[in-house]
Amino acid sequence: MWVVPEQRSVVVGVDGSPNSMAALRRAAREASERHARLDVVRIMEPGDAPARRPFHAIREWLRLRRLVARLIPRSRHLTTRLRVLHGEPGVVLAEAAARAELLVVGARAHSEHGNPLGGDTVPVVRERARCEVVICADQGATAGENL
Repeated sequence: MWVVPEQRSVVVGVDGSPNSMAALRRAAREASERHARLDVVRIMEPGDAPARRPFHAIREWLRLRRLVARLIPRSRHLTTRLRVLHGEPGVVLAEAAARAELLVVGARAHSEHGNPLGGDTVPVVRERARCEVVICADQGATAGENL
């Protein structure tokens, strides 16, 4: 067992989609190779703030825990932190990764907005993140179920 310094971390955004699952697998591998903590972040929309729906964040955290437990070997759970945050996904992910070594995000292959990287999150993360950013996708997956 080793002690993971607070500043060594890999952050990944997860929403349950196939692309975010690919990002979670990649982030877990990166965290293991870097001997860093894995911060798994689930972002809820601003309208789902805890003050308005107090138990919603708890349910989301429990869903996130089940999801991570399925994909990450039990031996790595001691160096994994789960977080449910609120706000605009790109902005919140960049802030969550302010002291991280790496930020991993999933991107859809096609966007309804015409963005080749898929959606609005990736461009914001690329612009705001202070650390290295890895964008990945599960190329073999079709439309998936979100958290």
